[in-house]
Amino acid sequence: MPTSQDGIAPTVPPSGDGCAECLAANGWWFHLRRCAECGHVGCCDSSPGQHASAHFHETGHPVMQSFEPGESWLWDFRTAQAFSGVELAAPTSRPADQPAPGPAGSVPADWQSRLH
Repeated sequence: MPTSQDGIAPTVPPSGDGCAECLAANGWWFHLRRCAECGHVGCCDSSPGQHASAHFHETGHPVMQSFEPGESWLWDFRTAQAFSGVELAAPTSRPADQPAPGPAGSVPADWQSRLH
């Protein structure tokens, strides 16, 4: 299992409630992921923007965690494997009342046909 030297900084809070890039571009996401090193919140690979993976490729930060309510699994891009057992700083998910896909008001009616 990765340690703090391996791309995990447990005390770093998330960057926000939604995908930073999607929010900046009035876009939308399916599910959210959080960088375990710097806290950047990006969208999952099923989302049109795939910003969590793009963050890994741009920064080299290798571990992300689901940012969905009730999920705590992590993903290591280097090994393409999921793991658990690491607690990150709160909040550990998007607000429960925030819809998925989201954000509210930005999701197109045909969103399912736009997933990857």
